[in-house]
Amino acid sequence: MKTRPLVAASLLMAALNGAGAQTGGTATSGAAATTSNNVPGIPAIAFDKYTLPNGLQVILVEDKRLPLVAVNVWYHVGPANEVPGLTGFAHLFEHMMFAGSKHLPRGLADRLLEGAGASDSNGSTDYDRTNYYDTVPSNQLELALWVHADRMGYLLDVLDQKSLTNQQDVVRNERRESVENEPYGIVEEALNHALFPNDHPYRASVIGSHTDIQNAKLADVRDFFTRYYGPNNASIVIAGDIDKVRTRALVTKYFGSLKRGPAVARPKVATPPITVEKRLVVPDRVELPRVYMGWLTPPAYKEGDAELAVAAQILAGGKSSRLYKSLVYGSQIAQDVDANQDSRALTSTFTIEVTARTGHTPAELEAAIDAELAALRDTGPSDAEVERARNQIETAILSSLEKLGGDGLADQLNHYNQYTGDPGYLAQDVARLRQITARDVQRAARTWLQERSRVLVAGVPGIPELPPDPPAPKPPKARSGKGAGGINEAEAWRAEMPKAGPAPNMNLPRGESFRLANGLTVIHHYNPALPLVAAELVIRSGSDANPDALPGLAGFTAQMLTEGTATRSAPRIADEVAQLGAFLDAGSSTDASSVSLLALRANFGAALDVLADVVRNPAFPTAEVERQRASRLGDLIQQRDEPEIVAALAANASLYGSRHPYGFGQLGTEPAIRAVTREDLLTFWRRHYVPGNAALVVSGDISRSDLKALAEARFLGWKGEEAPRIVPGDPAPTRARVVLVDQPGSGQTALRLTVLGAERKTVLYPALEVMNAAFGGLFTSRINQNLREDKGYTYGVYSGFRYDRTPGPFVIAGSVRANVTGASVSELLREAQAMVDKPLDGAELAGARNAELLSLPNRFETNSDIGASLAETFVFDLPLDYYSALPARLAAVTAADVQAAAKRYLDPARLVVVAVGERKRILPQLEKLKLGPVEVRDTEGQLREGQARP
Repeated sequence: MKTRPLVAASLLMAALNGAGAQTGGTATSGAAATTSNNVPGIPAIAFDKYTLPNGLQVILVEDKRLPLVAVNVWYHVGPANEVPGLTGFAHLFEHMMFAGSKHLPRGLADRLLEGAGASDSNGSTDYDRTNYYDTVPSNQLELALWVHADRMGYLLDVLDQKSLTNQQDVVRNERRESVENEPYGIVEEALNHALFPNDHPYRASVIGSHTDIQNAKLADVRDFFTRYYGPNNASIVIAGDIDKVRTRALVTKYFGSLKRGPAVARPKVATPPITVEKRLVVPDRVELPRVYMGWLTPPAYKEGDAELAVAAQILAGGKSSRLYKSLVYGSQIAQDVDANQDSRALTSTFTIEVTARTGHTPAELEAAIDAELAALRDTGPSDAEVERARNQIETAILSSLEKLGGDGLADQLNHYNQYTGDPGYLAQDVARLRQITARDVQRAARTWLQERSRVLVAGVPGIPELPPDPPAPKPPKARSGKGAGGINEAEAWRAEMPKAGPAPNMNLPRGESFRLANGLTVIHHYNPALPLVAAELVIRSGSDANPDALPGLAGFTAQMLTEGTATRSAPRIADEVAQLGAFLDAGSSTDASSVSLLALRANFGAALDVLADVVRNPAFPTAEVERQRASRLGDLIQQRDEPEIVAALAANASLYGSRHPYGFGQLGTEPAIRAVTREDLLTFWRRHYVPGNAALVVSGDISRSDLKALAEARFLGWKGEEAPRIVPGDPAPTRARVVLVDQPGSGQTALRLTVLGAERKTVLYPALEVMNAAFGGLFTSRINQNLREDKGYTYGVYSGFRYDRTPGPFVIAGSVRANVTGASVSELLREAQAMVDKPLDGAELAGARNAELLSLPNRFETNSDIGASLAETFVFDLPLDYYSALPARLAAVTAADVQAAAKRYLDPARLVVVAVGERKRILPQLEKLKLGPVEVRDTEGQLREGQARP
């Protein structure tokens, strides 16, 4: 992937609809179509679908919610089309599509799109498709089409060995980060290998192996492009604030003259069934064992596919699921549970994964999972369970449509188009979901989820057996290949960047506020786009209010809210919320605690009843406190397996010290978790969860008057003393310049360079954001271009400010190859000094400033996004019109402002270097930099007795 893995907006949506792709149906030429609207509660999505003479399928959706347009291109190719010996090639090629084309030299497209305000700009590869997508301001649609068309038509004209070598380095770093250095990554890969035979295209992971990635030749890239990247093997969805007539003309202009490629036959691969259970034990650098079970299941949209998605939700879809209730809540032998029907074109897979609680074994987990599977096969689920699963999946599908780009509306239409031939399949999809019965689910489980037909893999603590990681060879001396010949005729006009249209109005949500008689603030934003409502009850107290001896208390208190009230048990809360098709969650941050809710409009009132109850009447039952204590201790153990999290904890502890509430993560420490009492939790709740310290923030399809009535009915009786404002003490930072956490055997180093930054209300906020965009906030930022694109040290490196009520940290973060740890730190410090020494030139300033300014509407695509932004105004005492005024403040940022911000917050001499990796490999590299004192910390980021300078 170009910058980061594509994460689905909802696992439930992925479970129902799959992640693969195949061509389905015949596109209609020039015909308009609209989704059928015979399913109550499901919005009709009007679209035009037609096919260009060269075979490109075009789908247009006019949606005026925001001045944004999503451009989403799918190519019908993935690992399913790979040949043996080149696993991961489709994903490698996805990277190559960003390496430059004839009229857009390497890096220019990214700079232009970011400077135009693009967001959700990326690409991803799955087993049956590859996609590329951007969301741009509506006046920049032509720019996005120009970029995508040039990649489709003119990549081969400039393809060279230098670009291939660089992206091989990047992809191999991605494999190290996302598979080999990721807890259980190689265990999941082993499961996939066992499910499919050696010659099956689904056997390897999408990212492939180091050896195969390195074996790719320039000729392979040229052949792959010629074979699969013609317009007749692609479809494009353009959704948002468009004029369809003008958009049709632009599509014809940029894509119409591109030549049709060779006909592409869909892969036809017979997948042999598993008839005898397979068992594997795979060691990994983890502390808790985990059991994976996998089955081969029906392809996407075939009989049994949707039924198994419902089965996955019943088995492990949250706290109302069977495996959670049995293994996590009941016997407490498991830390977490998950299940998924991963729908693909050739065959799908159904997986269950369960992590053991401390002291429990894979054998215990297996027996408990088997008991639940046997019950599902033998007696089936109840009607209520099926209804809960269907309702939550349906809400997840609808919520995914809130976004235009990314994995939202445009992507979903492209998905439906490839699987069914109908971009407007939403109504039929929900209809098939609603028709599923308990008997259907039981039948699917009996047919597909038998013990004899599964693979069982136990991931256990140990030394992992990693596949070969050969050194990258020197680039061949053969000619570069640049100019070796393209496919399409030269058209001189394509060299000219299209001009932007008139700038759209930027009317950002500001919300309306009113207070109840008891002091509760209510902030409302009306958004009727979809029948959804998001709510957040936010408390202006977070970890900043933790006592010195109990870090993590705010998070523990928030976690306990959904674990039982005076009238509702924890299981009842989970069942009731799921039955409504709603999602309820609670948590804390440095400055706030919150309970969030997402529900269908029709069920919002009933769901708000539950939210109000858990906030106002938590019972903190002793048994539930002990359950959550064990859960938090397990989370703490799992946290230690994540190098990036360990680096973040060590960075915070180094900046703030062990007596400051910001010096810890939201979990706190093991001694604190063990020491917390029920009375501590109750005291924190009584002191901070009071109406005068809270705001109910609601965005969605609900009027102000209806919300006022609901808020008064649910919260007017809520009483409490005024909560004291909390001001954390002064930080006590480490005197060391280098902080090291040893992770033996790691092939990568998780790096953090950090310094104390600014508070949220700082007047320098716009200048800091522009400065950070140029330095490390954008894909084209200085540090990412240096370490990723130029040197191939990393999959990606970024920077950013965390703004708290008091100064929060500025962080530079990324994972690099272990053998370039010192070189990476040296380059990052050099880039920081360059920002201090010299102001941005006009082009870089304009690009960074516009990237921040013009992308603002994308922050308000979903109701949850809108609610979070409005909640921020409450937490940090910002005016409700803060975001309305922000564009003008960003537009006024100058190069001098940026340099002044860099001098104040980016002084390399003040940056503390945190490195999590193999000490014996990385310490000598860091010592050569002569930065100053070095100290060693533990995996919770704390400096224990006896841990100091190596």
